[in-house]
Amino acid sequence: MPEVLFILTIIFVAYVVYSVVGDFKKSDDKSSAATQAPVRKPESKPKPKPAAAKPAPVRKQEAKPQAPAAGEKKPEAKPKPAPQPAAAAAVSNEIRNPDTGEVSAVAANYRFVKRWIKEALVKEGLLDKVYKASELNDANTKKIKDALNKIKTLDKYRV
Repeated sequence: MPEVLFILTIIFVAYVVYSVVGDFKKSDDKSSAATQAPVRKPESKPKPKPAAAKPAPVRKQEAKPQAPAAGEKKPEAKPKPAPQPAAAAAVSNEIRNPDTGEVSAVAANYRFVKRWIKEALVKEGLLDKVYKASELNDANTKKIKDALNKIKTLDKYRV
């Protein structure tokens, strides 16, 4: 029985090789035909088209600024809005590891946050310790979410 299986395997491999080589040759034939000079047909003289009447050239009129009348007021320029401070700017969901330069997205669930982010939360004093999955309750989850929001705003971890 193993000999029969071996022979069938050899036949299958040979068929696969044959089909791949056949496809390769077909694509080479098509590409070589495309690179050969095309056969030229005898050129026929194009029929002359009747001359179309050319449209008159369009003149461009330049708009001249008009001086406002004596009773009219000039439109005042609106002041540009002041740029928002960095703290009020939108906070990115990604933070950068200052040690390695790795940029990671902060997951919504603490269980899926990378280990270095958890350690950074403890190192920055935002959390007491790295919590285990069994220690996550409502009170700890609220502390963790607040800490994750604070670490996103720290300049050291900004992207």
